[in-house]
Amino acid sequence: MTKTRILHVTYDMRIGGTEMVIKNIIDGCDTEQFDMSVLCIESPLGPFAVELQKDNIQFFELNRRPGFDTKLISKIHQIIRINNVDIIHCHQYTPWVYGVIAAALTKTKVIFTEHGRFYPDSSTWKRKLINPILNLFTDQVTAISNATKTALTEFENIPQKSINVIYNGITSLQIDLEKVQKIRAELAIPANHKILGTIARFDPIKNHSMMLNAFAQVLKQQPKTILVIVGDGEERDNIENCIALLGISNKVILTGYNSKPVNYLALMDVYLLSSFSEGTSMTLLEAMSLSKPCVVTDVGGNPEVIINGKNGFVTPNNDVGKFAQGILKMINPNNKNSNLGQASLKRFDLLFSEKCMNSQYQKLYNQLKSG
Repeated sequence: MTKTRILHVTYDMRIGGTEMVIKNIIDGCDTEQFDMSVLCIESPLGPFAVELQKDNIQFFELNRRPGFDTKLISKIHQIIRINNVDIIHCHQYTPWVYGVIAAALTKTKVIFTEHGRFYPDSSTWKRKLINPILNLFTDQVTAISNATKTALTEFENIPQKSINVIYNGITSLQIDLEKVQKIRAELAIPANHKILGTIARFDPIKNHSMMLNAFAQVLKQQPKTILVIVGDGEERDNIENCIALLGISNKVILTGYNSKPVNYLALMDVYLLSSFSEGTSMTLLEAMSLSKPCVVTDVGGNPEVIINGKNGFVTPNNDVGKFAQGILKMINPNNKNSNLGQASLKRFDLLFSEKCMNSQYQKLYNQLKSG
């Protein structure tokens, strides 16, 4: 049987949600059916590329010039033609623009996957004008949530009927219980304390300050609580200042960046996500795979992942009081929500596993190849 040649087109393969999805698609593909490679329009390739290259996945590394790089189109076109690519799978908007133009006048089918939106969302009249034309040369558009699908229609002028939703999927995490216990000991967290936590880059969009203010309210009712924040970034000084101003330095632990924070995630009793905007948070899915109940803001794909009162609580965006109430409902000693963690795992298995995601993408690849 002739394999279907699929070329993933993306910015790069650094550590991030989009890049993890691409890696999971490649790792989980049926190698007897599909031959996958990756084209990065920017350099350097990044850590995920190093891991995939160890498995003999072919990479094409280009260096996009500032502005609209017309030479990049011819380079992508040449790679498509020389390698007899059947399908290019473009991840995010800019790779799609270059990819769909490069594939024009070839037999190569085109998929565009939108992985999330910026906050506040916006577009331009030029994009709204050209996107319907690009869509005519695109065989399938997919979005990682219904919220993202709606945004594509509202802000990018892509018809809803052209867009299918395929949720992100991840592999179930493997934890080391001894390491988890060792981390708790190293962080000196008392055995009688509940652990709240989050894992996110220190970026304004993650709205750590709202989380910290909500946590300060939680401590007034539940003082035997610790907040563990894993990550680093441009907002570190603001986050540290916020902690100091709130007087909660003895209750917040900043671990710094960790490339594989699974054992920190396993340590947490409740996972928190306070973002102003999200697509489908990969770390939120990882928390669910470890049976963690979650408190999240009502943005992007969050309310499609967390069903309020079922596997966690969804609170209004940037609402300190409601976010604190959600946490308190979860950690109250008289808590009647002890089954929320198990509900998280069940929902993860049903909708957000790597196997579930890959079966949908592979079905799409087969449909396009035979169509």
